[in-house]
Amino acid sequence: MKVRMKDGSVTECKFEEELGSEAFWHTASHVLAQAVKRIYPSAKCAIGSATKDGFYYDFEFDFIFSDSHLKSIENEMKKVIKENLIARRVEFSRDDAMSLMSEKNESYKIMLINDMPAEEKVICYELGEYSDLCTGPYISNANLIKAVQLTTIAGAYWKGNEKNKMLTRIYGVAFPKVNQLEEYLKLQEEIKRRDHRKLGKELGLFALMEEGPGFPFFLPKGMILKNLLINYWREIHEREGYCEISTPIILNRDLWQTSGHWDHYRENMYTTVIEDMDYAIKPMNCPGGMLVYKQQPHSYRDLPIRIGELGLVHRYEKSGVLHGLMRARSFTQDDAHIFMTQEQITEEIMNVIRIIDEMYIKFGFNYNVELSTRPENSIGSDEDWEVATESLKKALELTGKEYVINEGDGAFYGPKIDFHLEDSMGRTWQCGSIQLDFQLPLRFGAEYIGADGERHRPIMIHRVVFGSIERFIGILIEHYAGKFPLWLAPVQVKVLPISDRFFSYGEEVMHALKKNGIRCEIDSRNEKIGYKIREAQLDKVPYMVVVGQKEMESGTVSVRKSDSKDLEQMEMSEFIERLKSEMAVDR
Repeated sequence: MKVRMKDGSVTECKFEEELGSEAFWHTASHVLAQAVKRIYPSAKCAIGSATKDGFYYDFEFDFIFSDSHLKSIENEMKKVIKENLIARRVEFSRDDAMSLMSEKNESYKIMLINDMPAEEKVICYELGEYSDLCTGPYISNANLIKAVQLTTIAGAYWKGNEKNKMLTRIYGVAFPKVNQLEEYLKLQEEIKRRDHRKLGKELGLFALMEEGPGFPFFLPKGMILKNLLINYWREIHEREGYCEISTPIILNRDLWQTSGHWDHYRENMYTTVIEDMDYAIKPMNCPGGMLVYKQQPHSYRDLPIRIGELGLVHRYEKSGVLHGLMRARSFTQDDAHIFMTQEQITEEIMNVIRIIDEMYIKFGFNYNVELSTRPENSIGSDEDWEVATESLKKALELTGKEYVINEGDGAFYGPKIDFHLEDSMGRTWQCGSIQLDFQLPLRFGAEYIGADGERHRPIMIHRVVFGSIERFIGILIEHYAGKFPLWLAPVQVKVLPISDRFFSYGEEVMHALKKNGIRCEIDSRNEKIGYKIREAQLDKVPYMVVVGQKEMESGTVSVRKSDSKDLEQMEMSEFIERLKSEMAVDR
């Protein structure tokens, strides 16, 4: 399909390509606005755009808009599409554009024009009678849209500022083939079925409570899962020569001013006052790690020093963006900070990449890599940024990792490598990150004594693997649909006595399993065995052990996997050995 770019040029690309899907959905957002204006001429159009998997447009209506209005707009969109309208790019002078939007009574468009530089030409997208501010990209003809569906509505502040008017945001999806919409809708049903908030509640892993919005409560089974991940993390990092520390949650303003967070991250921090002095609840662990490094003098012979911290951090998030464990106000970062010489940069980054690769493979994730470069709001010299960026590129190339450049999306103190893992439904999640920092050691006056006997400044790596442990748990719940591999399952075996006469033997079986490190429970309710089996399946327990007269007399167990209907009778020792072997393979 033909895609028109901001400069007016036309290029050919496929919907499956990033540019193609962006142009396709961008065009669909304008078709949405056109349909809305046809049905509700008094509506005012704000801003619309493509998203990662669809499109949206924000409107101001002079009535209460609800989901019941979506179908009529969707039908009107289909009419617009069938009209075979050719999209046109038109340039206006600022005055002509203002006149056009004033005539249409589009106050939000007028505000957008006022925000543009005085000398800049105003570019509009025209489709039939509809005209909108748009620089592209967009497709040449809306009739390429063969399937469209409006999905949800939400509130959205004008320009994302809560001080501005609340608008109505309409979301939708569109595709060049009807079967793509069908596949999309099936995927959405599967995503809904796997929603970690729903499964987390059903499986007794965590709770989200009104008393602490954005602050998850972990329940006993959830704590087992969380601790298993933490123990695995510690096992890997002890092997790799990391030492673990713990730093305070609250530290004073001076620290955050030294680190630069007070000036560059203040709006995301919670603050308090203690004895007339300003303090902040830490949003990140790195400044505390820097203080630990400075506790004693270091020689070049000590480097690299690898310091890990499972630190609880807090960040202010607006209530509208909170989403279970995926977007919370408090979470545990599996941070590590590596202090090194400039000569050690490449090897240390390669080591971190190797660890991330190992840990993601363990959970069955594929991933892609993104290198983010210097943002506008940054600190440090051009020279330091150049060295840091080139060092990350070199490490990626030496490890053979393919990557894409994400211009201007680095941290304010340094460039970074982000790892976007892909779950079982094809969705991507940014989790792991490696950030190279020349600035924080300088700001804190960190030093080491070099081979020349002089003082030198170390270079610092900030890195996470899980990212947020809580968020990683949410991803795992949805990735596995709650059916965790044996080593990670909070309850690995459920013992199911056929009747109350066999409770005593069932408890013997349970204790034998626990003695061998197997996490198990017994269902001692006076219910039929079929009901107990169904309940264990709903709880996603990997193995069920059925015990009755035959098993009690022979001292055996009948084993059933959660996804099987077959019962296999075996000796307890054989069953325990099977479990241990399976866990050994998993681990």
